[in-house]
Parts: sequence; C-alpha cells; structure tokens
Amino acid sequence: MVRSSYTHVSITAADLDESVEFYEDVFGLEQIPTPNWNLPVQWLAVDGLQLHLVETEANVPEFHHFALHVDDLEHVYTSVVEHPTAAVEELDQYVDRTGSGEAPPVYYLPNGTVQLYVRDPNGTMIEVDYPDVEDLDPAVVTNTVERDDLQPPEPGEEAGDIYGEYGFDLDAFEA
Repeated sequence: MVRSSYTHVSITAADLDESVEFYEDVFGLEQIPTPNWNLPVQWLAVDGLQLHLVETEANVPEFHHFALHVDDLEHVYTSVVEHPTAAVEELDQYVDRTGSGEAPPVYYLPNGTVQLYVRDPNGTMIEVDYPDVEDLDPAVVTNTVERDDLQPPEPGEEAGDIYGEYGFDLDAFEA
C-alpha cells in the first residue's frame, strides 16, 4: 500500500510581490529558500509544509481552494477585513445568510468548527479553519452564521470533521 502526504500547494499569482505580502500580513507565513525557476516563484512555510506562489497569467478556478488552520481566527479576520487586496467570500449559494449582514460572514458547522472563506489578491479561495466558534469574541467577529446546507449523518453513520480522525491533527499543531 502506498502512503501519501501533502508536501505543498501551488497557486498562481498575477503579482508575486503583492501575493507574498498578503500571505505574510494576513497569515504570518514566512518566505523560505526557493529555487530559481524560469518564472517568478516564491515558496512560503506553512507549519512544516509549503505554499508555492507562481507568477503567471493562468486562470484561477473559481471554486478550487485550499484550507489553512489558524490558531487566532480573530487576528486573521481583522487582517483580512483591513487588508486592501483581500476579499471575504460570501457563500450565499450554499448558506441562507441569517447573520448581521454588516460584517463579512464567518460560517460555523453544527459541531462548532469555524470556516472563513477569503480570496487572495489573485482570486484564489482560501478556507480558513478554526476548531470552535465558542472561542470567538463576538465584539471582533460580529457576523457568525451557521451553515444550513449540511445534512445530518444517517443513523450509525459517522459525521465528517476536518479536525477528526481523518483530518487535521489539532493536538500535533498545538504541541
């Protein structure tokens, strides 16, 4: 049997410097040594993995995304709202928005897992994950919206969880 693990995600950047600045400012990622390719590329460290930014005019798929766990969603939320090139994605096509509507929505699943959807300067969607909506300060994150597009599991069926057995190892992250 083959065992697989992620090493990196590569995404396009119309303006490499602008994209690097975004990921440094909003997510605290750091530049790491990058080979000299025949086009502008910068690698960033993501807790033992890598995000590769490649300056190219290739189209960004609208729905494709990658997800990042953060240990301070309030900081990321504030950074995104204040960042001139960031955009919070509203999932109106999936969620009946019942939040305040005055601030960008932060979605949460019935188990409390938080999802914030952001677009980087090039339009790449990033799902920002945090384990517990109850940890959020409502004075900072003012528009939490429960996702209502999820169906409960059938009796005897295990519910999916990005922080569960087959997802992100939160305990290893905090170690």
